[in-house]
Amino acid sequence: MQNLKRATAYISRVAEFIKFSHTIFALPFALVSMVVAAGGLPQMRVFGWILFCMVAARTAAMSFNRLMDWESDKENPRTMRRHTLIRKSHAWVLFLLSAVGTVFGTWKLNWLCFALSPLMLALILFYSVTKRFTAFPHFFLGLALSIAPMGAWAAVTGTLLTPTPYFLAAAVLCWSFGFDLIYATMDVEFDRKKGLFSFPARYGVPAALRLARGLHVGAAAGFALFGWSAHLGALYWMALAVVVGVLFLEQKIAQRADMSSVNQAFFNANAVVSGAVLLGVCLDLWMRHPVS
Repeated sequence: MQNLKRATAYISRVAEFIKFSHTIFALPFALVSMVVAAGGLPQMRVFGWILFCMVAARTAAMSFNRLMDWESDKENPRTMRRHTLIRKSHAWVLFLLSAVGTVFGTWKLNWLCFALSPLMLALILFYSVTKRFTAFPHFFLGLALSIAPMGAWAAVTGTLLTPTPYFLAAAVLCWSFGFDLIYATMDVEFDRKKGLFSFPARYGVPAALRLARGLHVGAAAGFALFGWSAHLGALYWMALAVVVGVLFLEQKIAQRADMSSVNQAFFNANAVVSGAVLLGVCLDLWMRHPVS
């Protein structure tokens, strides 16, 4: 019993270390892409390996991010607890196992996913070092998250020669680029003190919030183009109306400029965005192709 408690506590710390709860930002868009590509649920084998790859790839990306920021996180009041959750050597093992697991999962899907897996890993890991040389690490985070719908589409269809997943990927890129700009406003003073690059640290919080507004307009347009390209119906468009409303609310919350409000904008509102898109797509497909 004591060993079970220790194991459970350790798993809980690992989940906190990689912010497993934030999987809700990218996973729903992979599922959206998957069900649209398949016209419903794909084969359970494909579904299972998509989930496996999503969790493994995100674990690899987050553990690598923590390793790259290990020393600077110790000095940031917002992140100083991270390095106490697990040992650094354990973080390296977690990263290596999840990276290998990701490649293995793509091999179990199809040749296209496997062939693109090195590029995919390079892109999702590259984000972790961008804050050292560019004021646009937020763009690279958006690019990393946008891979999820592309990968799911390739897993189901074995091809990326159609514009539909690109519209969704562009929407995800703009959406996550925008919310990360908001999130980065919490670290402006620390980033400037440590000589780290971020858009808010270089150009100021007002400029960051203006850019975030523009990006969220672009995200709404991307979601609309995705719905049009995928021939989705009224239920999807109703969900998109909710998404637009939440993005507007998120911008209002960000204007309050206090840490608790930014956290609310980052987590709660964005969970609704991804969840609403997934729900709208699933309901629309179910109404057109009900399960008897």
